[in-house]
Amino acid sequence: MRHLFRMTKSIVLAALVGGALAAEPARAAELVMFEDAGCMWCARFNAEIGPTYAKTDEGRRAPLRRVDTGKALPAELGFIETERYTPVFVLVDGGREIGRIRGYPGEDHFWGLLGMLLKKLDQPGTGSEQRQVN
Repeated sequence: MRHLFRMTKSIVLAALVGGALAAEPARAAELVMFEDAGCMWCARFNAEIGPTYAKTDEGRRAPLRRVDTGKALPAELGFIETERYTPVFVLVDGGREIGRIRGYPGEDHFWGLLGMLLKKLDQPGTGSEQRQVN
């Protein structure tokens, strides 16, 4: 009887742990912004888009993550090929680059380009071969 109790306890424990892991959300997409303190286009983005980005559908789908180009690249972003110019916006999902926007083309064009990138999140097999947007 004791053996049956331990076996049942193990099955219940495994089900609970498995359920908890399954309930964990998948890593969400992020929009990584590479910026520099002296970049006038970064400042323009920060003034025009920055205050409202997180409140938009796009911002909720791909939260903005800022990376200062003057500092070391965080290890978890090591798969992103960096560039000399700023700003560069890189849409990443699950440890892979979906696409990028080079420069800040102004508010209207930025939203259109970002929309094109976000559509790629729903396409199977999206990879680095489809990186370039701008």
